[in-house]
Amino acid sequence: MNQRPHTTVILAITTDGKIADRTYAAARFGSTQDKAHLEKQISLVDGVIFGAGTLRAYGTSLPITNSDLRQFRKKRHQTLQPFHIVASASAQINFNLPFFQQSIPRWLLTTKTGSALWRNNHLFERVIVAPTYPDTSNFVWQPILSELLNLGLKKLAILGGGELVASLLAAKAVDEIWLTVCPFIFGGVNSPTPVAGVGWLQSQGIRLNLLEVKQIEQEVFLHYKVINS
Repeated sequence: MNQRPHTTVILAITTDGKIADRTYAAARFGSTQDKAHLEKQISLVDGVIFGAGTLRAYGTSLPITNSDLRQFRKKRHQTLQPFHIVASASAQINFNLPFFQQSIPRWLLTTKTGSALWRNNHLFERVIVAPTYPDTSNFVWQPILSELLNLGLKKLAILGGGELVASLLAAKAVDEIWLTVCPFIFGGVNSPTPVAGVGWLQSQGIRLNLLEVKQIEQEVFLHYKVINS
């Protein structure tokens, strides 16, 4: 098995398991405690990966603002901010998003066709051309993750959306999951869930081991290990 970074999916969900409403608007239903939890988890990794849809919804990424967390990164000999990696086969991303004004290191993971769109600017510090399956734009994750490991990224956080999470789970490339269950119900068949795609049969479902449960006010934080055997 190829070596790869340790990966953790970190998401906030509603009580009925949605990560956004039916308009796919940016999910802002988490509390300040959830945001602090997310920032803490991000501070522990070398890079974060999120899809272009997630970036379009928010317009920005989440930098580490807590001075104590940044100091801990220095002590661990990590960069002040993790690398923020946008995964997009098409790479059709608005150049004017506030994301490109943030003081964070930005990388793009895309296809050869997508990389051509960014050839003449330096908004991304690094553009990684990823292998894809024949006749598709679906990433082949094992060589991609091996390359990221070779670039010094030993720990990665996966921040959505559902298609990205599904593809990594299908590749057996997720080690842990943090879910914050928030006291809201969105309902509807069009509201996205943490894991998109075609899904798995019950007999093939991804199994988890519950590592930790904690409650802070009205939210429940669930920490799982993914069983990839």
